[in-house]
Amino acid sequence: MKIAIIMGSISDMPVMQEAIDILKQFDIETEVDIVSAHRTPEKLFDFSKNAHNCGISVIIAGAGGAAHLPGMVASLSPLPVIGVPIKSSNSIDGWDSVLSILQMPSGVPVATVALNGAKNAGILGAQIIGGSDKTVLNKIILYKESLKEAVREASENLKK
Repeated sequence: MKIAIIMGSISDMPVMQEAIDILKQFDIETEVDIVSAHRTPEKLFDFSKNAHNCGISVIIAGAGGAAHLPGMVASLSPLPVIGVPIKSSNSIDGWDSVLSILQMPSGVPVATVALNGAKNAGILGAQIIGGSDKTVLNKIILYKESLKEAVREASENLKK
């Protein structure tokens, strides 16, 4: 099983790298590419319509500004799409990106994470795969246990 991580521009890569990094931690293969909804619409259509035939199980799409990429991919693909709104140089404090990805019409769902929340997108993608892959599920369980342990340790250190 593989997760595709796409973004509208190379300038989105620093944010989207967090999804790549967490998925590597779960040993999930990724395919990373730039697919601009506005500048390469033919590539967007081809990718979206064929991703499920290429071993991809989940698509994580990051975009800033008008942020049409996740929604357009979701309109064309039968796969789950996770949108990552990105605060870009031309955004309105990121709100345009958040609302563009969040406010999808009925029948075209996009799971949306926080502004610049690519790490959570990666975790959510892994959890989707973990629903049918016990190895990935067990890695997620261990990861969540490590989060709990980190909070417990911080709490104890605070009391010292």
